[in-house]
Amino acid sequence: MRNVTLYLDVDGVVCPFGATGKTPWGSGWNLANAGMLEVAYAGELVGGLNGLARLPGMRCVWLTSWEDMAPHYLCPAIGLAGARWPWLTAAGAGTGESWWKLTALQEDMATTAPDGIVWLDDQLMYEEQAQAWAGFLGERILMISPDPRRGISPAELAAVSAFVTRPLF
Repeated sequence: MRNVTLYLDVDGVVCPFGATGKTPWGSGWNLANAGMLEVAYAGELVGGLNGLARLPGMRCVWLTSWEDMAPHYLCPAIGLAGARWPWLTAAGAGTGESWWKLTALQEDMATTAPDGIVWLDDQLMYEEQAQAWAGFLGERILMISPDPRRGISPAELAAVSAFVTRPLF
């Protein structure tokens, strides 16, 4: 059994920016009050993430500027079973040109040593240092940078599922 960690962003990934029209699943957007703001989300995505989180060997981690607000406010608002997932923070990530999320993820990986990782963040396509680092991991990593106005699509979620469930050898 593989030991896989999924690092999950919120804005532009679970909750798209300025969602209009239909979700990538063809349904209407659900709206919820997540404490301080209203968020839009696709119910099908939440169901899919909940299913992935239940897989044996799967560890889910919040990697978002929401930090501890994701499990405390977002999860109950949208029905995502991530209230007990750990969250990484910008604290201790240092200063300089490095993206705090890459530094936090690398530190977490050094501690937990997963067989594979999935990183879902709408900013990934713009982060050259993260892309270069991922190149060294090869088939151990799946990076998906969804359209921030749509969030994770059915095809992207299917790619995550395939990555997580594929045999180690």
